[in-house]
Amino acid sequence: MLVMSMLSIGIAQQQSDSLNVEQLDEVVVTDSRFTLKRENSGKTIIKISRKEIENNQGKTVAQLINNKSGIEINGSRSVAGQDLGYFIRGGNNRQVLVLIDGVQTNDPSLVNNEFDLRLLDINTIESIEIVKGASSTLYGNAAATAVINITTKKSSNKKISGSILSVVGTNQTQDDLEYNISSFTNNVSINGTVNKFNYLVSFGNQYADGLSAAKSKNPEEDPFSRYNANLKFGYQFSESFQLTAFASYDNFKTGIDGNPAPNFTFADTDDQFNSKQKRIGLSPKINYNNGSFQINAAFTDIERETISEFGAEYEAESYVLDAFNKYTFNQNIYTIIGLTYGDYSSVFANEEHYISTDPYLNIVYVTDLDLTLNLGGRLNNHSEYGSHFVYNINPSYKISIDEGYAKVFGSYATSFIAPNLSQLFGFFGANLDLEPEENTTIEGGLEYNTKNGLRLSGVYFNRNEENTIVYTSMYENADTEAEVHGFEVETEINIIKNLNVSANYTFTELKEGVRLRLPKHKVNAGFNYDVSNRTFMSLSYQFVGHRVDTDFSTFSNKELKSFSLINLYFSHKVVNNKLKIFASIDNLFNEDYLERVGYTTQGRNINLGLNLKL
Repeated sequence: MLVMSMLSIGIAQQQSDSLNVEQLDEVVVTDSRFTLKRENSGKTIIKISRKEIENNQGKTVAQLINNKSGIEINGSRSVAGQDLGYFIRGGNNRQVLVLIDGVQTNDPSLVNNEFDLRLLDINTIESIEIVKGASSTLYGNAAATAVINITTKKSSNKKISGSILSVVGTNQTQDDLEYNISSFTNNVSINGTVNKFNYLVSFGNQYADGLSAAKSKNPEEDPFSRYNANLKFGYQFSESFQLTAFASYDNFKTGIDGNPAPNFTFADTDDQFNSKQKRIGLSPKINYNNGSFQINAAFTDIERETISEFGAEYEAESYVLDAFNKYTFNQNIYTIIGLTYGDYSSVFANEEHYISTDPYLNIVYVTDLDLTLNLGGRLNNHSEYGSHFVYNINPSYKISIDEGYAKVFGSYATSFIAPNLSQLFGFFGANLDLEPEENTTIEGGLEYNTKNGLRLSGVYFNRNEENTIVYTSMYENADTEAEVHGFEVETEINIIKNLNVSANYTFTELKEGVRLRLPKHKVNAGFNYDVSNRTFMSLSYQFVGHRVDTDFSTFSNKELKSFSLINLYFSHKVVNNKLKIFASIDNLFNEDYLERVGYTTQGRNINLGLNLKL
């Protein structure tokens, strides 16, 4: 990919007082599924705007979100096709839920049932909201440590608009700095609105070569290639009824390395991993006085193949439907009642499947006394594990201060995580006796936000895991409960006009035992400067503390050293601001470090690109 980066820039820049007011009045959606002002939210929501995405062009989705507080995306700094580990608040992939345009996405054939972020083209995304902590009440199974809500681009109001993006760059390690062009990313999009009909068509591809997954003396290359095609159509039948339909095809291939016989030690091998995903969906919406009724429905077909000495083929399908009614009483009581249905299947020795049918209710009450209550419950009905009730209590209290506010908030929430089909019936370590994992999360924090562009926040979290699913010689439930706790601190400030500075620090700890590749300490900082209305530049910094990983050549744990990374980015617009040229340098000081024992990481890399908007 090209901009193999690890850190990103901060948050959107403010260029005037009016924009500072916009920041103060920023709205969030994910934690309540209503458009509410940030001051009325009981969470510290991460919101990545389209402007921030455009100020990070060349990065992947994983690289972009990896500089946010409480988040560590392991593998985002390695070979482009490397497996990704979503370590959010001390959890892992099975505890993170990804939504795309409101539709739950996951892969029933994967061990952790997650959505593979390697499939996505960031150039198709309009915005990303991340709510950390338990959100199973609104989103169901797996939403235990975070929900990543991705909204794709919308159509232009013009009859026809277009965008062309192209990026080239190097793809090299710390000890091989020949600066050969080995990375290419392209995206073409056409969209518009004609009367009541809107449309969007896009195609993207990415190719990266030059690196080996395995870190060795004489590495062979493990290329990565990805293709994306997306269609989205909408029709506004009347002021009260609209219909949106979409279809997407995502395909990537990557070279991988494995553990060949007879030594079964991780080494360079001529292996390959292929993944294809087809998605189609429909979303009708009816608006009425003070409310709306909407259905988000999607079908996903997945094919994956590992070509190696221990290779396997996987086929999976999912049907997901979320029907919900939203109604507002007296402009301050927001209610949502809905039903989520999911039918998931995957082929192992036989075709296996499960069904979940979950009714849910959530209420947000914004009182006249500046107290907001967010309360909800969901009844998880799983075809294999019966019924489990989860709930959420999330109060917050706001104090107005000089055209800004201070807010104190807390929450108590439970989550339910059913074993995945692969853990129950898969080719490796399957166990039919697995029990569901249940989490209880407590958090509390403070936020201070002013008109002058200053935002400070801090939150403490504590999550208790029962029946944690672990792997020994097979998948099994842990005998003891696990407790993860930590805190996050974030700040964002405009020091001078057009200069935005953001920083965050995360402390995460498993109270007893060890979690692999999870840093106890992590720091991110970004300095973003609008030199003019055409020129932007940024510098970002990331520190990742000591971690522990397993060395499978000796089957012993090894401590990985801490590391620091610095990235630079520059962009300039020409031709009436329609053409933007940009450049980035990642890992400026060519830091030598490891993400995983035995795997290659990226050294200093340079990327050049252009984006033409028509």
